[in-house]
Amino acid sequence: MKEWRRLTRSFTYALQGISYTVRTQRNMQIHVAAAIVVLAAAWWLQIPRSDVLLVLFSIGLVFSLELVNTSIEAVVDLASPEWHAKAKIAKDVGAGAVLVAAILSFIIGVIVFGQPLLQKVWG
Repeated sequence: MKEWRRLTRSFTYALQGISYTVRTQRNMQIHVAAAIVVLAAAWWLQIPRSDVLLVLFSIGLVFSLELVNTSIEAVVDLASPEWHAKAKIAKDVGAGAVLVAAILSFIIGVIVFGQPLLQKVWG
């Protein structure tokens, strides 16, 4: 029973971290809105299941890296409240990781949605 409580508590903390990031980080809010639009488009365009799984993986990757980036920023701000060149590097690299995932997700989106969207619109 004690292990169950510890596991439940760890999930609660993780959900609090996700909630904090969605509430406070503009980029995460943009990612969430984009994910909703993309998943609705996948349903509307009847995208094949295997392609939807690729899209879901891309969404998860971007969300995960945005969460990691937010935690990096918080730790850097705590450790170095004043400007420091290495603090800037840490923050920039974290943001860069999110950007790489977002670009990859965009490319996957073009490949997955391009043809079906063109057929639906100009059919």
